[in-house]
Amino acid sequence: MSELEKRVYTSQSNVQHPWKMIKDMLQDIKRGQDLAKRLTIRDIKALYRQSFLGVLWAFIIPIANTLTWILLNASGIIKLGESTSLPYPIYVFTGTMIWAMFLESMQSPINLTTQNKSVLAKVNFPREAIIMSAVYQSLFNASIKTVILVIALAFLGYFGGYTLLLFPLAMLSMVLIGTTIGLMLTPISTLYTDISKGLPLIMQFLMYTAPVIYAIPKEGRMADVIRANPLTPLIETARSWLTGSMGDFLPEFFIINAINLLLLAFMFVAYRLALPILIERMNA
Repeated sequence: MSELEKRVYTSQSNVQHPWKMIKDMLQDIKRGQDLAKRLTIRDIKALYRQSFLGVLWAFIIPIANTLTWILLNASGIIKLGESTSLPYPIYVFTGTMIWAMFLESMQSPINLTTQNKSVLAKVNFPREAIIMSAVYQSLFNASIKTVILVIALAFLGYFGGYTLLLFPLAMLSMVLIGTTIGLMLTPISTLYTDISKGLPLIMQFLMYTAPVIYAIPKEGRMADVIRANPLTPLIETARSWLTGSMGDFLPEFFIINAINLLLLAFMFVAYRLALPILIERMNA
């Protein structure tokens, strides 16, 4: 019989022993893999078991949003203009689907931490399993959207060619940057529900500062705002790879992803440090 692992708990802060904290975190990530997969399978089954339309919801909402903007643009009520290289319906459809990948991955760690409040407070398990499960679920949902995008674009005659093979990298980048932002918001949103309630409104506004439903203007203040948005290179590169080109933001794409990986690692540590305080506040 294998010897049980010994773990010593002290009153000292983990910050005083950073290397030990990082070592413990990496061990917990490894130990939590199986639990994260089980949580992912459980949540996905529960989600689609209680839904009549199932996975169809993965593209019903983006398609509805796409049709809304197409009709508004075609009627002249709102003049959004045309993209430089793509018909507007394809431009807005790819934009809304890519944005949905980012949005869902940002909300996932917040929702999972909130849903598992009682378990976190009562059961001692690798907390990183919650975040890994959030990433797995986001990747699953993003994969469904990717399949839908590829089929729809091929049907419309916009098969991406060899650049389509790069799109999983763009999909992964949207999921990871969404997870990073979600981890930043998780501690405060766990304690105060105002964040979760106000987040959709804030993200709806932020969508207009990214090239989701309209192309980047050639000049003007709005052009500067959109180009300064760190999501712009990710969205534009993902759209370009889907439709057969390398895009104009390739250097920025890799720079932002490199920065995000560092931020994601930092937020994993911050989440681990903040969780005991959050659990204490939840039990108060």
